Amino acid sequence: MTVTVARHTSPATDAEAFAERLGQRVGRRIDGLEESTDMIDFAFTTAVMALRARCVVDPEAAAVETWEATVNAMQLGSALFAVSGVSEGRVECRINHKVRSLPSAGRLSSADAGTWLTAFWLAVICRDQQRMTQLCEIPLERLRAPEGAYDEYVYDWVDTLQTYWLRRPGLVEKLTATFEKSDPSVARIAPQDLLQGLLYPPINLFYHFVRRDVEGFSPALEEALKLHKAYWTLTEDREKDIDGAVALGPLAIACLAYDGELPIEVESEYLPHFLLRRAWLGEFPT
Repeated sequence: MTVTVARHTSPATDAEAFAERLGQRVGRRIDGLEESTDMIDFAFTTAVMALRARCVVDPEAAAVETWEATVNAMQLGSALFAVSGVSEGRVECRINHKVRSLPSAGRLSSADAGTWLTAFWLAVICRDQQRMTQLCEIPLERLRAPEGAYDEYVYDWVDTLQTYWLRRPGLVEKLTATFEKSDPSVARIAPQDLLQGLLYPPINLFYHFVRRDVEGFSPALEEALKLHKAYWTLTEDREKDIDGAVALGPLAIACLAYDGELPIEVESEYLPHFLLRRAWLGEFPT
């Protein structure tokens, strides 16, 4: 039986106009990247916000504009790491329907493990296997932030995902280390409500996915969405925050499961229907 997890956010009266303004802002920032990539991290965060804004007004991702917003966010996330990986010359990246020649940026402080996870989730959602591989080939040491930015388990989690996608040995050991270090008694940097509500659930969901746990995956997905909802409704300010509109991590793992033919017995606007079921794949070059 399919379970529905209702989304807490509802479109504001100006939600459509807000999404349109964000989309235009993203377009302007993309157009400026060939001159300078100094602000590529801001372009990326704006694009992710624009994706969420589109999903507020188009919760099933039924409109091509929502797919374009998703692809733009994915392309900018990958481009951020591409220009951060070189210290001279230019890098060609397709962004917003055009191949662009972007100047190298050297090591960007924003090109860290947290940003990597968002970029990887977007590549998974867009089913862009080439970008998934490129992201997974980035050495883990390049993703380390200054001490105190992240709990150590975050790096084990990135290592786990890279190992899975590149089919490297040691997946079980790395996933086990991720579980152990993300325990609330061990993790000290992330606030406990953030850890339990948003950061840990994708790890647990991935565990059920790699085990091909048909009976356990959908209940774990339902739990992840309920925890997501609980986190974003804990305070009035959070409830108004557009960041809660889509559960990116659970959506990405659900996309992996869907492509792996595991039954998905959960429906929710946190998991836009047409993104989960790859309905827009091939609509235009990504």
